[in-house]
Amino acid sequence: MAATGSEKQGGKAFYVTTPIYYVNDAPHLGHAYTTVAGDVLTRWHRQRGEKVWYLTGTDEHGQKIMRTAEANGVSPQQWADKLVDEAWKPLWDHLDIANDDFIRTTQKRHTDRVQEFVQDLYDKGEIYKGGYEGPYCVGCEEYKLPGELLDGEGEYAGQKLCPIHKKPVEILSEENYFFKLSAYGEKLLAHYEANPGFIQPESARNEVVNFVRQGLQDLSISRSTFDWGIPIPWDEKHVIYVWVDALLNYATAVGYNENQAKFEETFPADVHLVGKDILRFHAVIWPAMLMAQGLPLPGKVAANGWLMVGGEKMSKSNLTGIKPQDLTSHFGVDAYRWYFLRAIAFGQDGSFSWEDFSARYTSELANDYGNLASRVAAMVGKYFGGELPEATADGEAERAIHDGLAKAVAEADRRIGEELDFQGGILAVLDFVKQVNGYITEQEPWKVAKDDSPEGKARLATILYTAAESLRAVAVLLNPVMPETSQKLWDSLGAEASLGALAEQRVQDAADWGRLPAGSTVTKGAVLFPRLEEKPTA
Repeated sequence: MAATGSEKQGGKAFYVTTPIYYVNDAPHLGHAYTTVAGDVLTRWHRQRGEKVWYLTGTDEHGQKIMRTAEANGVSPQQWADKLVDEAWKPLWDHLDIANDDFIRTTQKRHTDRVQEFVQDLYDKGEIYKGGYEGPYCVGCEEYKLPGELLDGEGEYAGQKLCPIHKKPVEILSEENYFFKLSAYGEKLLAHYEANPGFIQPESARNEVVNFVRQGLQDLSISRSTFDWGIPIPWDEKHVIYVWVDALLNYATAVGYNENQAKFEETFPADVHLVGKDILRFHAVIWPAMLMAQGLPLPGKVAANGWLMVGGEKMSKSNLTGIKPQDLTSHFGVDAYRWYFLRAIAFGQDGSFSWEDFSARYTSELANDYGNLASRVAAMVGKYFGGELPEATADGEAERAIHDGLAKAVAEADRRIGEELDFQGGILAVLDFVKQVNGYITEQEPWKVAKDDSPEGKARLATILYTAAESLRAVAVLLNPVMPETSQKLWDSLGAEASLGALAEQRVQDAADWGRLPAGSTVTKGAVLFPRLEEKPTA
């Protein structure tokens, strides 16, 4: 993964995190969905000229990983190393994820700091020893409340099931250490009220508020029935609960207790991106831990919905896991990055289907966007020998395009940069693409080209310059979503030599009309979105 922190110095970084993902198996579409969302968000803020830090990584401790490793005949560390090196990091490279760091919870920079954090809480009297018995889901690595469990049927008849994994829970009885989570209920509710945007979307916020209002139980923060974890520093018969270990990555990765300057310029996260099934850990347990330690709380916890296939949440345990490579091999990486953020409103559940992807690809990418780029390049080549002409005959039609671009830039910047409404931001740009297509249809440059008068030539030049300059802005706006495609379009417009690197073009300046100089060499490069063959059969 490329380290791509902004060149801008000074001030706090815009800090975004994904969950750190369990390495019990290879990543599927759900993992990639959250990671691509974080990548688009951080690329957008980099193109605002901001200092940015984007963190992802892997969660490598806990009973689930220990059992998976045992089933595969290797040690947990060997299993984690294999999955990280052969599955997780290669996928993020493949999807063009520009994260600044990749944290692994087995790294010493993490494990030592976790022990220090927990020891400090213990010394402050925030942790005590006790016992607990209850239903435990190994898949979630979490004790469940009896009221949350489902009644099993069929092969699980007579058993209680985890509502997420649909597998029987285990009744565990352990002597554990507990964090005084119950003492933070009122403080958390006060924070939620004072910061209504702390948990997003609103439905997720309401769920968390109702949960906390019912009263919090103290949290078991150690395990003594297995040893794959970070030892409790004052009692090495226990290992630290994997979720306490995991949540602390957001602090340890940016220098907690090790690099104070780095920590102060990065922490806390501005946005934690999480799946809704792990929302409580991030919106209840994590801020309570930070309160206990006197550390600042994150800006917001944004829970994305579930990707559904055939009405079921996409997961390995439900046998609906699909590899991202199954789609990128057909549609391409940029279209993959675009599709899930465009098709599904972030924060809501969304259904995936091959047919929907194909239809949107053909309609919006190939027909609208790609065809616009091809038509403009072809006409500049045909009528002006590939040299972009100067616009000298602007009128009402061109002013409508200028206004449409300004509106698209403002709306996309607000929706993506501030509201995490990726779908709305992308659609604002695509609506502008449609507007430019309509402009060309209405202006009919192929007919204007037949007018050999100076007025006719000036009008033709203005139409084609307007279309090319519009594409220049679209390349900037869609660069965070589809970086490879945007670079291809940028190069075909001849923008590289005269305007500099694409990453230097700020999104808020995209509407600054006239940045593409007349005289640029426009070439008809490779088709941005090739026509696709039929869906491959197994």
